[in-house]
Amino acid sequence: MRLTNGFDISSSALTAQRFRMDVIASNIANADTARAKLVDGKWQPYARKLVTFEPKAQASFQQVLNGAMADSSGQGVKVTQVTEDTSPFKQVYNPTHPDADANGFVLMPNVDVLKEMVDMISATRSYEANVTALNASKSMIAKALEIGR
Repeated sequence: MRLTNGFDISSSALTAQRFRMDVIASNIANADTARAKLVDGKWQPYARKLVTFEPKAQASFQQVLNGAMADSSGQGVKVTQVTEDTSPFKQVYNPTHPDADANGFVLMPNVDVLKEMVDMISATRSYEANVTALNASKSMIAKALEIGR
């Protein structure tokens, strides 16, 4: 096992959580965007984006154990895909809106700002936890180097 495995794992998690925060920020910024893309000559509202993570290497327990006993690097996490939320768009009654249908309803994004803020807090806490783990790894390496003095 390498001495810097903790750095590799924490840095991949920091990158993934930063990307997740960027996607959440995009969702919040477009919470009122009724015209995001043109489909068949008709405007569609912005669809909420979701981020999916998975381990960098899918392995069995035996493979992980053998790798830990050998000189292998940490696996970490990666972003596998960004998907659109399939929940229905909100219908808002606003007959003066240019995109209103015959009944006066406008389709608005399926973004719930409160839910996005909870996700942002979760991503921020995960980011902070990985920074703490990175600093702990750095401190342990520094203490190990002091032993040799």
